[in-house]
Amino acid sequence: MNVDRLNLDAWSGRVDPEADSPRWHQRIQPLGESQQPGLALLGFACDEGVRRNQGRVGAASAPAAIRKLLANLAWHRQGPAFDAGDVCCLDGDLDAAQQRLGANVAELLGAGHLPVVLGGGHEVAFGSWQGIAAHLASKLGRTPRLAIVNFDAHFDLRDPAHVHSSGTPFAQIAEACAARGWPFRYACLGVSRAANTRALFHTAAELGVLVREDFEIRESTLDAIGAELDAFIADCDALYLTVDLDVLPAWEGPGVSAPAAHGVPVALLEPLIERLQASGKLLLAELAELNPEHDQDHRTARVAARLIHRLSLHG
Repeated sequence: MNVDRLNLDAWSGRVDPEADSPRWHQRIQPLGESQQPGLALLGFACDEGVRRNQGRVGAASAPAAIRKLLANLAWHRQGPAFDAGDVCCLDGDLDAAQQRLGANVAELLGAGHLPVVLGGGHEVAFGSWQGIAAHLASKLGRTPRLAIVNFDAHFDLRDPAHVHSSGTPFAQIAEACAARGWPFRYACLGVSRAANTRALFHTAAELGVLVREDFEIRESTLDAIGAELDAFIADCDALYLTVDLDVLPAWEGPGVSAPAAHGVPVALLEPLIERLQASGKLLLAELAELNPEHDQDHRTARVAARLIHRLSLHG
């Protein structure tokens, strides 16, 4: 692995006297070459894309904040979990940082791990996709069919011709797929119409994006939306799940670059995420846009840690 830092100081917390009462900080291991496959946390300490997108910077501190909140959660996982360290963007060279992230993702996938990438701004997505693309191209030897499911208040389909930012990653992925002759399969759920221009809705329609707006995701619609997602991934080889934490309502997720007035609460996100994981096709999961500098009572980081904990229960 070619990471910029591996700091295990965040992995500390309560130690209970009762038998069989471990917590994450007691079970997480530094990644090593000879270890069996497991869940591998990989940080992307970067908010260069957010800065370019004129958002509230601070997401570079997110990987450490998520680890800190995850450390004290109860351990219920059967398989191992590893900390693979952080890729950082300290010099403003976003493209190079994304390429290094992609190389590390490809290495984790090649070793059989389930990477859980901790952003960072949502520019993390283009780096994660580069790693997935390299892995699938090498493994399959044919055109891969990758399903991308993004829970997000924003499409992140802005025109990348002007600048690459946290608002452009899925447009960059669409362009890269077109250049390779690969299909672009993208679903974006939790979209806020108030936060996306008509031009972005037109772009999504042209690219055939599966769209569900924030107000459409309710308890009464979960089964129908779940069935749509089942159909969306049915003929795909693998699933890439990315969660932009600004999909949460502001009262659940205040610590993001762009808090949502409506949003989709975690009680509705969890069953959809679990349904996707139950498909058996999940190749990589990712959390983006946590901004600890604006996170009241660590609310957003707590949600991020909980989602990782839920993902960890299988495997």
